[in-house]
Amino acid sequence: MSKPSDNPADPFKKALAEATKVMAHDPELSVSYTVDPSGVSGDAMRLPQVSRRMTREEVLLARGTADALAMHRRYNDAGTHARYAPPGDMARELYEAMETARCEAMGARDMPGTAGNIDAKIGADAAKRGYAQVKEASEAPLSVAAGYLVRHLATGRDMPEGAQNVMELWRGFIEDQAGGSLDDLQEVLSDQSAFAKLTRKVISDLGYGDQLGEDPDEVDEDAQDDAEEGSDDDQEPDSTGQDDQDEDEAEANPEQSQDETQDQSQAQVSMDEMADEELGEEAEMPEGEAPLEPPPPAPFSEADPEYVVYDTEFDEEINAEDLAEPAELERLRDYLDQQLEPLKGAVSRLANKLQRRLQAQQSRSWEFDLEEGILDAGRLARVVVSPTTPLSFKVEKDMEFRDTVVTLLLDNSGSMRGRPISIAAICADVLARTLERCDVKVEILGFTTRAWKGGMAREKWLGSGREQQPGRLNDLRHIIYKRADAPWRRARANLGLMMKEGLLKENIDGEALEWAHRRMVGRPEARKILMVISDGAPVDDSTLSVNPANFLEKHLRDVIAMVERRRQVELLAIGIGHDVTRYYDRAVTITDVEQLAGAMTEQLAGLFDSDPRARARLLGIKRAS
Repeated sequence: MSKPSDNPADPFKKALAEATKVMAHDPELSVSYTVDPSGVSGDAMRLPQVSRRMTREEVLLARGTADALAMHRRYNDAGTHARYAPPGDMARELYEAMETARCEAMGARDMPGTAGNIDAKIGADAAKRGYAQVKEASEAPLSVAAGYLVRHLATGRDMPEGAQNVMELWRGFIEDQAGGSLDDLQEVLSDQSAFAKLTRKVISDLGYGDQLGEDPDEVDEDAQDDAEEGSDDDQEPDSTGQDDQDEDEAEANPEQSQDETQDQSQAQVSMDEMADEELGEEAEMPEGEAPLEPPPPAPFSEADPEYVVYDTEFDEEINAEDLAEPAELERLRDYLDQQLEPLKGAVSRLANKLQRRLQAQQSRSWEFDLEEGILDAGRLARVVVSPTTPLSFKVEKDMEFRDTVVTLLLDNSGSMRGRPISIAAICADVLARTLERCDVKVEILGFTTRAWKGGMAREKWLGSGREQQPGRLNDLRHIIYKRADAPWRRARANLGLMMKEGLLKENIDGEALEWAHRRMVGRPEARKILMVISDGAPVDDSTLSVNPANFLEKHLRDVIAMVERRRQVELLAIGIGHDVTRYYDRAVTITDVEQLAGAMTEQLAGLFDSDPRARARLLGIKRAS
């Protein structure tokens, strides 16, 4: 007998999941609650998380999202949808928004109770995007406004405040350009194909006809005509007469016809045997011309060909801005700044110290005996002795660390929750800005998993027989907070994502390190530095429960060995309360997160220091004199 759950939200979540399956007409649908963006992937539906408090906003958003996704699942045929979908970006956005509105309107017509729930969901989305404060149509997406207008015209319901504002800003333009097409909306609402054709007409009316591609109906007609012409051409001109003659002769003399048929069958068998013999002779080809065996599949890991991954289908490499709306990222960024206000002064002082050290190294050597530049006073004696000797000039020479890229790979596991992840985020922020001032490009990456204790990969494994030692058994999530070529001002808000509740889960360090290394190797810079910040060994309960206990740790060691052996990237690590020196050659361990800022700046300054002994001292590496 299973132990009853002590979470008061569980009965509501279970009831909502069952109701959603019924509304979607899909009893096999799997419903989960997560902080990830809501949506449907295959037979899995993701709904917004509902906490133990079960606030009114959480409940309304979960119910509205469930109803909206269920209506789309019920009334949208994927084949028809794909058939009429346009290839252009703007046209596709309009097409998707209008089809979503059609499905929700159909739900409101057949199941009126869904209308109010979906209104609550639309209102929450509009509030999150700040649509109520928008003053100009150009500040709001046309596709969103078109979807709102279709739903309003189809249901007759007023839209929530922010959505109503956006719809009214664009309504005049849409009705002026496509009002005639929208007059037929009610007649085609229940026919997806007819509605898709109307949608394509509206898209053309709005000025995006060049993004529609070919008309699928015309393409099908042309293909049918070609098929009919091909069948006519295949028929021989005199075949009908000959066939008729054979049939007449067979009817006139059945015995003769049977004998001739037998002779023809024997002749056919003889021909087949001859063909087989010829093929047999041709098959005896020289060994050098034998067909090649297909190459074996590429290993999952360059560092360890024996490393196994059960399924990569559900892994994701995703930009931080795709995991939260812009307004939410700004809110989380403000929260991060407030949490670390007392620490900013110390971190900024360390950053300024790092910048001064780097700038001091940028121009501290000279090139002599040049034909132009600054007059070299030290060589004037030669001119006095020999007046025909030309004057000598010198110029200050830049150090060659400008052609450098630095990647910060941050552990986004659950054990980093709280102050460690906050300090890691703010230090990455300050270092990125500091290095950018010194013309050093910086990339910021994070790694975690999409689920606790196994995700969709584990579900697939459970449903397919539970093979022994399946390898890594969770869904990776590799996050790009800032690309190396992106200016910091565009990525500033992204680091706020680390403050999002529910983002930090398991950590599979080996694959994350190999991913970051691959990204760096493809960069054009001459020097590449990769800094890993982690607070523990790789841990994933789902994987370690069905594989050897050292499965993930061995792979991490293999990846580190590969990176350090190839020497394409300079690798260093900082362990927060965890001894990472047993993994990395260049590493330091700090016992208090307050020391992180100093450790990061000193590590980087040491790498840029041209004095090997100073660099060794800063990195804690024993070098031979």
